[in-house]
Amino acid sequence: MGTDGGRTRSGPDTKAAATKAGASPSAPARTARVPKYYHLKRHLQDMTRTLPPGSPVPPERALAAEFDTSRTTVRQALQELVVEGRLERIQGKGTFVAKPKVSQALQLTSYTEDMRAQGLEPTSQLLDIGYVTADERLAGLLDIDNGGRVLRIERLRLASGEPMAIETTHLAAKRFPALRRSLVKYTSLYTALAEVYDVRLAEAEETIETSLATPREASLLGTDVGLPMLLLSRHSVDGRGEPVEWVRSVYRGDRYKFVANLRRP
Repeated sequence: MGTDGGRTRSGPDTKAAATKAGASPSAPARTARVPKYYHLKRHLQDMTRTLPPGSPVPPERALAAEFDTSRTTVRQALQELVVEGRLERIQGKGTFVAKPKVSQALQLTSYTEDMRAQGLEPTSQLLDIGYVTADERLAGLLDIDNGGRVLRIERLRLASGEPMAIETTHLAAKRFPALRRSLVKYTSLYTALAEVYDVRLAEAEETIETSLATPREASLLGTDVGLPMLLLSRHSVDGRGEPVEWVRSVYRGDRYKFVANLRRP
């Protein structure tokens, strides 16, 4: 810094020093570029909110002409809305507004109770039932010896005829002898546990993750391979804290959502 006739002279060096000292104005924030398909997706999303389920969506060619864009851009926007469960594609017919997702509260209730609470008719298809040998992890979850027998029940869960989930339940065979036969009389597992063994669920730890549909899961649920799924794992205990079941369920991400009521501790 210098003086000229008693005045302070301010030049580039002075401004640079001020910048280093943190006195300069901040640089403008960088704006992220929004892809063209995203604008179209948002428009279609707003449009579907005003239409009833089952309403047809204009074909790709018409949308491309209306929005002056390529069919590739239109296809990407539609595909994301299909994956999110907002639109539904029917082979040979077109794309339609999807039904609202089935909502389930995170609480210790059965699938049957959850569906009936929403006015849907719950049904199940038995996919497989049999005994397996517990590995170290499963043995720990069910509090049995490593290598112990476990009854494994795999079911396809439906709501008013629509496939919703694949549920695989594991129970200790030693604790619940003849449970396989009891299920012939009691179609509900929880009813069988209560009526035959006087066991009722009291608490559970549930984790939710995401996964992608395998070819088998996609075939059973009527979805595309690779569709995002909701993967639930539930470890339930009775009133004495003894393990009852370990359940692994795969729910359709395009048709299902979970709701939790939270309270500040």
